[in-house]
Amino acid sequence: MGTGLIFAIVVFVFMVLGIGYFIGVFNKLVTYRERHKNAFSQIEVQLKRRYDLIPNLVETAKGYMEHEKETLTAVIEARNVALGGLKAAAAQPGDPAAMQKLASAEAGLSGALGRLNMVIERYPDLKANENIAQLTEELTSTENKIAFARQAFNDAVTTYNTYKQTFPPVMVASMSGHSQNASLLEFEDAQEIKVAPKVSF
Repeated sequence: MGTGLIFAIVVFVFMVLGIGYFIGVFNKLVTYRERHKNAFSQIEVQLKRRYDLIPNLVETAKGYMEHEKETLTAVIEARNVALGGLKAAAAQPGDPAAMQKLASAEAGLSGALGRLNMVIERYPDLKANENIAQLTEELTSTENKIAFARQAFNDAVTTYNTYKQTFPPVMVASMSGHSQNASLLEFEDAQEIKVAPKVSF
């Protein structure tokens, strides 16, 4: 067997190994990216549930709070902004601009719900309403689920970002459309997630 043939075989083997390694790293990058996208879909489910509960809360409170229409309107408007932020984020989970838009919208909604709570405190009959109590319990439960889903998403994003910044995956990432880091979902008001918005009456 000639030297040229041995050299050709060695080169071929290294090429096959290199291509195999590239494919393996690429597949792992895709897997990690899809994991954080799936994790975001769990946040989406819980946020949609939250957004569905808020109009019921406002509708229940409306009959008792005839002179507080501005507060009720602010809650619904903040909820609609947050829903728009969620749609943008769901279209591009991990995109920094989309995550920031959602975080800002959620902070606005949390503030509006806090103001609603302060107003409701002035209405004893409303505080004692059975529907309000049930909605409050459901909102609190949903907030807890959002917290867990958000943590899972941030963990998945961290795994993806860390893996693609290591060497040699960083080279594969830069050549295969994985160069931009995914963004964590961090709410401006940290208590918005750690503690349910104070809508308990």
